[in-house]
Amino acid sequence: MPSSEHNIAHYLPSMASLHPFVRAVVYPQGRDSMGRVAYTHLTFLKLNEQCDRFAHGLRRAGIVPGTRVLLMVRPSLEFFALTFALFKIGAIPILIDPGMGWRGFMRCVQQAVPEALIGIPAAHVLRLVFRGVFRSVTIPITLGKRLFWGGAALRDLKCSSAPFDVAPVSPEDLAAILFTTGSTGPAKGVQYTHGIFCAQTEILRREYDIGPGDIDLPCFPLFALFSTALGATAVVPDMDPSRPAHVDPMRIIEPILDQGVTYSFGSPTLWNRVGAYCVDHGVRLPTLRRILMAGAPVPGIVHKRLLTNVLPPGADTFTPYGATESLPVANFRGSEMLSDTLAATTEGAGMCVGKPIVDVTLKVIRITDAPIEAWDEGLLLPPGEIGEIVVKGQVVTRQYDHLPEATHLAKIHDGDSIWHRMGDVGYLDDTGRLWFCGRKAHRVETADGPLYTVRCEAIFNTHDAVYRTALVGVGPDRSVQTPVIIVETHPEHVPNSPAARDELAEQLLAIGATSPLTRTIRRVLFHRSFPVDIRHNAKIKREQLAAWAQTQTE
Repeated sequence: MPSSEHNIAHYLPSMASLHPFVRAVVYPQGRDSMGRVAYTHLTFLKLNEQCDRFAHGLRRAGIVPGTRVLLMVRPSLEFFALTFALFKIGAIPILIDPGMGWRGFMRCVQQAVPEALIGIPAAHVLRLVFRGVFRSVTIPITLGKRLFWGGAALRDLKCSSAPFDVAPVSPEDLAAILFTTGSTGPAKGVQYTHGIFCAQTEILRREYDIGPGDIDLPCFPLFALFSTALGATAVVPDMDPSRPAHVDPMRIIEPILDQGVTYSFGSPTLWNRVGAYCVDHGVRLPTLRRILMAGAPVPGIVHKRLLTNVLPPGADTFTPYGATESLPVANFRGSEMLSDTLAATTEGAGMCVGKPIVDVTLKVIRITDAPIEAWDEGLLLPPGEIGEIVVKGQVVTRQYDHLPEATHLAKIHDGDSIWHRMGDVGYLDDTGRLWFCGRKAHRVETADGPLYTVRCEAIFNTHDAVYRTALVGVGPDRSVQTPVIIVETHPEHVPNSPAARDELAEQLLAIGATSPLTRTIRRVLFHRSFPVDIRHNAKIKREQLAAWAQTQTE
């Protein structure tokens, strides 16, 4: 039965009532005359009041329950208030990562068919230039100064200060459309329900003990909304969220020390960069108790550096495993990785991502690239055997937005339940822990059997000169390919002559020859900088590297 308690927005007025004068959002407004960061903030009471004013104004502008609203707003105080305002109305915010590149972004806009656009002035200029892409938009609203493009300016809407009632919804009602990174194909819109958002909120509360009194530094903007729902203070970092690998470490360190940040979520490449800076400059972060890293496998050195040299005693790192379509699925502590599984990972066992959370049922099934029409227990593989990872539970999304073929390929019907095919391969060990072996689409089928990226790459990554590697297959026949290992070295170890390349290649092949997993790999290529996804700057775009490797081996 519909209820306001099912609406993800109900958390905000609840926190405003329980903790009215606690800071909800802190934003770096600039620097003062002494060069110090000048912060502005909204308490939970003021954030909720701002949210209500926006909700009244947006309703007057024509946004009603079910309206699809493309949100093109930078991380800011207004971002939080606007997003919760849309949830309160029962509208459907559409969140697309702008860093994916304009071509991909435009494809996502066309797929989502937004009816309204709330954006900064640059977003409305884009709407005018690409009228065909934005032709579904009939309600343009500008955050900031509105010029010649029509519509309304948010600040000019007559906004009542009266409380705005949270729209009653059912758990199955559509709440938002979030887009995948597009790291293994075109980005896809994922339909999130209010029930999924509420389940994720409670899981994050339980798994990471997040709540009032905590201070978050969300290096991925969407994660900040959960902090608000949980009653934690979110400190918006002064960084480009689409380029975490290039962040100035001080832009992360400064707010942690200024605001007493207790936890943070970010890309492993960001924390690799920040951790290395802290070690080099003798910086410790005494208030930071939890760092969550996701988006790609996290190297052991990143955990070790943070736990040994940066974080206080008793703090830990975490690597939640999941995907946009289902998150979180499993959870693993960095301290446990270092003590229990890292040695096996470097020997090619895969990357342990921990045990599935109690809210998720996880299985491993036979690998196939074809759709699976209905669940069958005969699909299951025993512990220790590598297969495709599938999950079902409260946080599993049921379908993609306007993509029935993708939904058909990624979902398995099991009565009223849905299994999501993660697109990953791995296995369960005898203790029930999941070991991630790579993306299903990235496996390399050879005459000697399949090779899995994470398992093989870990062996070559043990060389001191190697920053990361990528296993790809070359050859016209996808079913029988020649494996190639592509190497990106640390900057100081780039081989700058043919002789140096040959010597390093021989060293790597010698390492590969020591393992039955990699001894059939006899081709090494060097690449200065791997192409990676925009959201995390961590997922290697192996399809692009495979195409490049083909040109190098012809």
